[in-house]
Amino acid sequence: MIKVVGVRFRQAGKIYYFDPADLDLEMSMHVIVETARGVELGTVLIPPKEVEDDKVIQPLKPVIRIATDDDERVYEKNREREKEAFAICKEKILKHDLQMKLVGAEYTFDNNKLLFYFTADGRVDFRDLVKDLAAVFRTRIELRQIGVRDETKLMGGVGICGRPLCCATYLSDFVPVSIKMAKEQNLSLNPMKISGVCGRLMCCLKNEQETYEYLNSRLPSIGDYVTANDGTKGEVTGVNVLRQLVKVVVDNGDEKELKEYKVDDLRFKPRRRKDYKLTKEEMKELEGLEEDKEEDILDEPEQKEQREPRPQRNRRNRNNNRGERGERGNNGAERGNNGADNNRGERRGNYNRNERGNNGGAGENQ
Repeated sequence: MIKVVGVRFRQAGKIYYFDPADLDLEMSMHVIVETARGVELGTVLIPPKEVEDDKVIQPLKPVIRIATDDDERVYEKNREREKEAFAICKEKILKHDLQMKLVGAEYTFDNNKLLFYFTADGRVDFRDLVKDLAAVFRTRIELRQIGVRDETKLMGGVGICGRPLCCATYLSDFVPVSIKMAKEQNLSLNPMKISGVCGRLMCCLKNEQETYEYLNSRLPSIGDYVTANDGTKGEVTGVNVLRQLVKVVVDNGDEKELKEYKVDDLRFKPRRRKDYKLTKEEMKELEGLEEDKEEDILDEPEQKEQREPRPQRNRRNRNNNRGERGERGNNGAERGNNGADNNRGERRGNYNRNERGNNGGAGENQ
């Protein structure tokens, strides 16, 4: 077991583990930590606790100190400087006539790096822009291209429900959302109704997916024949998923009657899970709402995993080995032609084999 503390660096961002050292840390406390991109100020969301060793990437970087009043003032000053940097970068983009939309600017706590986030339809050659920005701000400049979901998370907003966006308030990761979820929930496939501010499928479709899957599994399909507890039989013409009600057309001799039953009062074969398929017209209309993969590149891991370098064989040793193998072959030929040279060839061949093994081992270790 190892003792860790969970720290977050932006609202609705990911939580990263650090070594709490001997500090007395509590929830919502601001701390100064060292990350992969420099010294940062973060907020404690998980108080110090013990976790299993395989749950964290070791060695953990320690918490440097609890944030002081001076640290808080530096943090607020950086936020003000980011507004100025944003305006300057926007002017430089117009000057270089680059097809990119600037979304945000961010200083690291120690001012060691200035990051600019932007969106673009394709790749953008911003090398000249970076040179101009480095000359103005006299610090390391990094331009990072983000997706439309990251842009919406960074800027925030209000959804069609009238509440602040989920991604900007509490969602730390983008969940995969598919059009099949909208069909499972019997929603209209109108892009204006099932897409969010970012133009992609609403993240909240995932919130109720499990509930709808369970409720739908308890209902018969439209067109199925069911039997009520009172013995009447009929064909299902409609269902109410949330209320778990089923509309059944019952044949009463000369006339048919529409009745509504609770699903618990009906007997029928269990419903098979539907394989929702979209028509070509629906696919064309909904094209672009669903993406294969969403990467949260706005909030990178602050502590990168240290991978051991793969062993590489020394090229010089490989060349030497090839020469030794050729020499050994020649020695074998000499051994066959001359009995006196045979012993020398065998000794030299053994020497070359030993040397090749040593050289190969040295190459693996380098």
